[in-house]
Amino acid sequence: MCIRDSHEATLLAAFEHDLPVLCEKPLTPDAASALRVLEAELRLGHRRVQVGFMRRYDPEYAKLKALLATGQLGRPLMVHNRHRNAASPPFFTSSMLVTDSVAHEADATRWLLDHEITAVTVLRPTPSANAPDGLRDPQFVVFETDGGALSDVEIFVNCGFGYQVQAEVVCERGTARIGDGHALVTNMAGRWGGTIAQDWTERFETAYDHEIQAWVDATRRGEVTGPGVWDGYAAAAVCEAGVRALEDGGRVEVELVEKPALYA
Repeated sequence: MCIRDSHEATLLAAFEHDLPVLCEKPLTPDAASALRVLEAELRLGHRRVQVGFMRRYDPEYAKLKALLATGQLGRPLMVHNRHRNAASPPFFTSSMLVTDSVAHEADATRWLLDHEITAVTVLRPTPSANAPDGLRDPQFVVFETDGGALSDVEIFVNCGFGYQVQAEVVCERGTARIGDGHALVTNMAGRWGGTIAQDWTERFETAYDHEIQAWVDATRRGEVTGPGVWDGYAAAAVCEAGVRALEDGGRVEVELVEKPALYA
């Protein structure tokens, strides 16, 4: 059994003892089980879970979120996301490109824009020759939001050259982009160049540190902050729609219950 399959039972047990939990994403494997967790937390009457969407704690994403909040760029119209891995693990399936990878962009889109995702379309180019047999890689995912914005995701988990996560928000009066930075750029022998991270641990090391510290600090204060059960449930519903769009083709609407006041 995959570890994520045990999240629901573990969270429900924690609720029985009113314990704070830092739960790695996904909250649960599907929207139905995530909704059960949400309903259980509602019965407690207060939040107990922080979900591990660590990009919210990445300094670059945090700067982008802060800039958008000022309104200087105007209303967000589009988000362009690129999510590339040098190679996928041997157990990776086509649907996992959505549930394990694009799940991050689903949460980032919701968080950056303060919109809910209402529909998902998945387009499938001819698979790369570098992709294992049967793996639909790359994929091009399009999110529609209730704020009228579009967010696209290029997910390419066998690009061969490294690990890249980039995002650009296009607004009415300007654009803002993150993910282009290199730790070191050299100029020598008539050439210039830098390095590309090879995996997520290098790219998001600081984000994970900040995420865990934020949870510890909040727990010491008797609080729960950051992405919560609603965010985990919404991401699960988006990914569920994405997998259907991948398998069946076309546009699939995202079905969400009404957002409870606890998560407002």
